[in-house]
Amino acid sequence: MEPFLLRAVLAGIGVAVVAAPLGSFIVWRRMAYFGDALSHAALLGVALGFATGISVNFGILGVCLAFALFLTALGAQRRLAQDTLLGIMAHSTLSLGLVVLALLQTMQVDLLSYLFGDILAVGTQDLYWIVGGGLVMLGLLAWIWRPLLAITVHEDLARVEGVPVARVKLVFMLMIAFVIAMAMKIVGVVLITSLLIIPAAAARRMARTPEGMAFGAVAVGVLSVLVGIGASLLVDVPTGPMIVVSAAGLFLISLALPQRA
Repeated sequence: MEPFLLRAVLAGIGVAVVAAPLGSFIVWRRMAYFGDALSHAALLGVALGFATGISVNFGILGVCLAFALFLTALGAQRRLAQDTLLGIMAHSTLSLGLVVLALLQTMQVDLLSYLFGDILAVGTQDLYWIVGGGLVMLGLLAWIWRPLLAITVHEDLARVEGVPVARVKLVFMLMIAFVIAMAMKIVGVVLITSLLIIPAAAARRMARTPEGMAFGAVAVGVLSVLVGIGASLLVDVPTGPMIVVSAAGLFLISLALPQRA
């Protein structure tokens, strides 16, 4: 196997293993639009990374974390509905990122690779970033799994039982922000949320327990990456979108399977 292809496979599997269990909670908590808004904001992180000369990865991470904190702070306000606020922020940050990139006339920026990903261009440093960050995220998820599950099932009851609801929700949102920053190289700004949601949705029908759904989502995500990379090389199409198409195909197959009680 060529080194670039091995790096692509390892990076894709690394992102899928982390994104899938997080995506399960996103599906349960109906937070798909939140993930979509964060992914749009990531392009502003790309623009700021180029404009300031810092690492693009750190630019994306900084903007996504700031965005998550800002939304958490505004979550208690009653003037605007949450989905309205997310829509305003998502498209504003995406447009601002495009404007900043357009103003960087001295730099040649491959915008399509940031919009739709370029997994075959993953370098060694990118792989370290994905694997290291992924291990940290999996450790955090294991730490907050039970309280986060309690909040998802019944938030008020979890609060009465002493679960630090606000803290756990904030950690969860920051983890989504980190995973989006981590996954941008794989499927890009436009398609990041699909890698979080589709594997979890595909595994939902076949799982009897939350843990079973999380592991099923990991299996679907990894299979989507492998099939997507293989198919893109076979028919010469963009790899990021092909990974998402593969995940969507597995989701359609899951609809045809009998639902487990």
